[in-house]
Amino acid sequence: MSFQAYLDKIEDKTGLTPREFIALAKERGFDDPATKAGTIVEWLKQDYDLGRGHAMALVHVIKKGPKIDTKHVGSSGSHRDESDTLWLDGKENRPQAS
Repeated sequence: MSFQAYLDKIEDKTGLTPREFIALAKERGFDDPATKAGTIVEWLKQDYDLGRGHAMALVHVIKKGPKIDTKHVGSSGSHRDESDTLWLDGKENRPQAS
């Protein structure tokens, strides 16, 4: 499953976009660099019933933003994405590939 697919599944399950999760995390102070991933994972599990893999995808965008390493971009292997930039503003708002 691609990184973007994880984010899309989270949106399907919770009704919240990654950008909305970033805002919620900021309200709680979880965007602080000192915040451990486990703290965020536990919050997402308790409040949104997200598993570790999906929660870790959100941890990445909360702490590092939408850019992913180019090693995850391409057509082969697991967790492959079309771009090194994740779409955070909801599936319905995502520009169509040309």
